Amino acid sequence: MIIDIHGHYTTAPAQLGAWRDLQIAFTKGDGEAPDPASLHISDDDIRETIEANQLKLMNERGSDVTVFSPRASFMAHHIGDLAVSETWARICNDLVARVSELFPDRFLMGAMLPQSPGVDPKTTVAELTRAVEELGAVTVNLNPDPSGGKWSAPALTDRSWYPIYEKLVEYEIPAMVHVSTTCRPDVFHTTGDHYLGADTTAFMQLLKGDLFKDFPDLKLVIPHGGGAVPYHWGRFRGLAMALGKPELEEHLLNNVYFDTCVYHQPGIDLLTDVIPTENILFASEMIGAVRDIDPRTGHYFDDTKRYVDATTNLSDLQRDLVFEGNARNVYPRLDRALKARGL
Repeated sequence: MIIDIHGHYTTAPAQLGAWRDLQIAFTKGDGEAPDPASLHISDDDIRETIEANQLKLMNERGSDVTVFSPRASFMAHHIGDLAVSETWARICNDLVARVSELFPDRFLMGAMLPQSPGVDPKTTVAELTRAVEELGAVTVNLNPDPSGGKWSAPALTDRSWYPIYEKLVEYEIPAMVHVSTTCRPDVFHTTGDHYLGADTTAFMQLLKGDLFKDFPDLKLVIPHGGGAVPYHWGRFRGLAMALGKPELEEHLLNNVYFDTCVYHQPGIDLLTDVIPTENILFASEMIGAVRDIDPRTGHYFDDTKRYVDATTNLSDLQRDLVFEGNARNVYPRLDRALKARGL
C-alpha cells in the first residue's frame, strides 16, 4: 500500500474561498461576520473537486490513501482574532471530514487548529478534541508561527505548547509542523522561502531544547523534506555538540520525522542517504506548491513516488517502510482506521 501522509484540500469548492473572503473583509471592518450556516457545499461539489483532481492523480501515480487536511495556506492564523480562527478552523475541518466520509478507502482526515498570534496555545485543545473524537482526525497541523512570519510565538519547546502535546500523546496522533501564509508576501514567498525556512527553524528549536524528555512518545513530522535540515545535517550535528546535546539520532530521531515532499531526484537521493529510513514518510503534497510538469523529465514535479521508486539508497524492504510501514507506526490511528476498513 502507498500511503501519502501530506495532502491538502487545495481544490476545495469556490464557495469556501468566497465565504473566507467575506470573513477577511469583516476583520478589516467591512461588513458583518458571515454566518457559517450561509456556506453551502454539496456532496456533489466535493465529489467533483476530488475526483477530477486529487483522486485522479492518486490513481494515475499509484498512491492508495492520502492523509488529507485543510489547505495550509488558507489557515492564515494571523488574520483576525481567535474567534475568527475558531470559526474558520471548524468550517475547514468539517469539510475535510466530509471528504473522508465520501471516500473512506482513499482519504483519512487531518485537522487544522484555531491558532492566533499572542493567544495561549491551550485554546486550541477544544477543536483538537472535537476533530479527533467527532471527526476522526488521525493528525493535526501545528503552526509554529501563527503570526505568519514575525515569529512572535514561543519556541515549540516552550511549556505553553504542552497542553497540545499532552493531547497528541493521549490520542496517539502526530502533529505535522506546518506554517501557513506569510504576512509579508512582498518579501517572502509563502510556499518557497517561508515554508522551507519555517521547517528549518522548527527543527532548530527542537534541537536547542529537551522537549522529548518530557514527551518521549510525542511524534512530530517536519514536512517538505525537512527544509534545509538534511542538506546541512553536519552543521546541525556540530551545533548539537556545541550545545551539549546528544547525537541527533538519539536526541531527536525517536520523535521527529521527515516527509518526501522534495521535487527532484537528487533531493530524494540526499534525503534517503542522510536520514534513517525509519524517519522518512512518503508524501507528495499534491495538488500543492508546485503543480507544473518538469520539462527536463516530462513528469510532474510533485510526482514524488517516481523519485522514491528510483533511488538506489533504498532496498525493497526500506521502500516498503517509506511507502507504508513508517506511516502505520507514526500514525497509530491511521493504522487502526485502515485495518477497520480491511486495508
